[in-house]
Amino acid sequence: MKILCVDIGTGTQDILLYDSRRELENAYQLILPSPTIRVAQAIRQATRERRPILLTGVTMGGGPCHWAAEDHLRMGLPVYATPEAARTFNDDLDAVQAMGVQILSEDEAARMDERAVRLVLRDFDWDALRQAFAAFDIPLRLDGIAVAVFDHGAAPPGYSDRKFRFDYLTRQLSERRDLTVFAHRGEEIPPALTRLQAVVRTIREVFEGPVVGMDTAPAAVLGATLDPRVAAWRQCLVVNVGNFHTLAFRLRDGEVEGLFEHHTGLLNGEKLDRLLHQLAEGALDFEEVFGDMGHGALMFETTPIRPEGVAVVGPRRGLLRESRHPLYFAVPYGDMMLTGCFGLLRAFAALYPEFASIIMDSLGGAPRPAPWEMLDE
Repeated sequence: MKILCVDIGTGTQDILLYDSRRELENAYQLILPSPTIRVAQAIRQATRERRPILLTGVTMGGGPCHWAAEDHLRMGLPVYATPEAARTFNDDLDAVQAMGVQILSEDEAARMDERAVRLVLRDFDWDALRQAFAAFDIPLRLDGIAVAVFDHGAAPPGYSDRKFRFDYLTRQLSERRDLTVFAHRGEEIPPALTRLQAVVRTIREVFEGPVVGMDTAPAAVLGATLDPRVAAWRQCLVVNVGNFHTLAFRLRDGEVEGLFEHHTGLLNGEKLDRLLHQLAEGALDFEEVFGDMGHGALMFETTPIRPEGVAVVGPRRGLLRESRHPLYFAVPYGDMMLTGCFGLLRAFAALYPEFASIIMDSLGGAPRPAPWEMLDE
């Protein structure tokens, strides 16, 4: 059984090709530039050439590509976009037009001046992934696909996107406090998660089998709990320090007792350490984090705990190197960069019980043939 797991962040997209015949440590993997980085590079090349750009495709992650488009506009160069592609920058198309982006219909885009640099926006690029693996004679004959992206969700007009995002986190934990509640089968993605919806539509153009979509930070935290040292802790904190967002959970026997989410750019080591201390003490409230321009905090259990450890993952994990807490930089299956992919795999098992026994067997480290014993298969 083969499942392609793709964890799409701001800096990189981390890719695991799970094969049930192999130990996870022998699984094929790629760490590549994120889709938004690739689009940003293409926009900046167009800026240097002083050419207009036309954005088509679907809603994808912003950040670097958004900033590159703003720089392009500041140079007095046109940016055109179809409506769905334009929502990469803001779900409110009036706000996108206020940036200076000119919204075109699909028909107008098809007739666009050939001098414009045409860029297709999408988080999941099947052709690029297929070609990358094919270069090493690895066909992508898959039984499933799991993808993680960060999705603020499309907030109603006048409603804080930070609050809307935290409403989603809260709602998912209202009935079950398991980290897998942040994963959804492809056909069950909440309508407000427009970026994740776009990913699934892109996948459905090339693949009809089981699909899982998940939020990136919970996927990373879930993956961190698969590290044997973290798995042995009954009470712990697990924090994913991402490039843009930091999400921390307080866990007891795998059940969520509390969490907070903040913007990494507004944190330093001391502030993050204090928030983790308050999370352990059960003394963190929504308004404190939201008022500091974060997303919020939620406590199900306010009894103070003494965590057996604080597991840390994510590209900005260095913020906590001087922490007063008992830190552990988690490395499930020996690879921190694939933490989100391992979380995706665990979530896939939860959502598709027919695959669960095989996947859980692999996650448990059951022996497999050596790679050279499979060369003729």
